[in-house]
Amino acid sequence: MAHYRASDSKREHFRRYLEKTGVVDSLTSVFVSLYEQQEKPANALEYVKGHLGAVTLTSADTEALQQEVNDLRQRCACLEEENKDLKARLQQYEPASEDGGTAN
Repeated sequence: MAHYRASDSKREHFRRYLEKTGVVDSLTSVFVSLYEQQEKPANALEYVKGHLGAVTLTSADTEALQQEVNDLRQRCACLEEENKDLKARLQQYEPASEDGGTAN
């Protein structure tokens, strides 16, 4: 019997957590919207995901985004290297002096 009470206590705590964080209201709203649909969608899970704002990416989308990330990282590395080289070249023509003027 004690195990049953502990289980109920955990369930009640979890239920309050879901209510407090708005999960219950969000799910209720989506389910009511689904219930009120004249023509039920073929895939109820996709309907719920779509109305909860879940993003569904295909593996092709994921691969394309991963490739874009890799390309941008390479471009960033090249630009950082170019920036470093240009700063070094600039230092040759404008060496810094302590008084703020140019050195002769």
